[in-house]
Amino acid sequence: MDLQKHTEPQVQSPSELRASDADRDRIADILREALAEGRLSADEHAERVEGVLNAKTVGELEVFIRDLPAAHERRATPLYTPAPNRPTDAIPHDPDDNVVAVFGSAVRKGRWRAGRRIHAYAVFGSVEIDLSEAIFEYRQVVIKAISVFGNVEVRVPENVSLRGTGGGVLGNFEVDTLDSTDPDAPVVYVDGWAVLGNIEGRPKRGKLVADILDRVHRKVDKSLRKHLDH
Repeated sequence: MDLQKHTEPQVQSPSELRASDADRDRIADILREALAEGRLSADEHAERVEGVLNAKTVGELEVFIRDLPAAHERRATPLYTPAPNRPTDAIPHDPDDNVVAVFGSAVRKGRWRAGRRIHAYAVFGSVEIDLSEAIFEYRQVVIKAISVFGNVEVRVPENVSLRGTGGGVLGNFEVDTLDSTDPDAPVVYVDGWAVLGNIEGRPKRGKLVADILDRVHRKVDKSLRKHLDH
């Protein structure tokens, strides 16, 4: 078996990337402005909005605004800023966190601090690493995953970047390519091998890093106000 042939990462153009709800909202805003300016009729606006809601990729979304001035103004600022395929920061060899499941399960989720390197091992077991509410102290996070007759599942907020490099031996390695519109957003790299097992990485729809931080700020403000009142 030529493993190199099966493990080469596929490079996708920005237009082929899966669209997020935030992308659809931005396109819908442009269409709403075009309707207000008289560039679109009510019927045209309704038809295009319906298409936006059903679009799966960034390229499909751009079709609905390509004849509007806002689309040409946006070309100077790409919808996505592609993240590098490999980490550019110095990542330590020793893990900050080990998540191990042997004939059992292990979970990291909720409010927890994600280190620069996380190792996940699933041997006849299941590992879940949920970063959707995690605190990102570093811009680049590497998750090294090994699955032997097991399952490793990685979930990230949908406004970070996600990269995957690995493969499977009679197993499955599947990591969605995701690019954030914010060049300073965290980048999560999933590297690994699945031997008669499964490794997958996907965004968790509706979970955004900014939303989480806003909730924390509101809680801090509320606590401060209560303290000052006393």
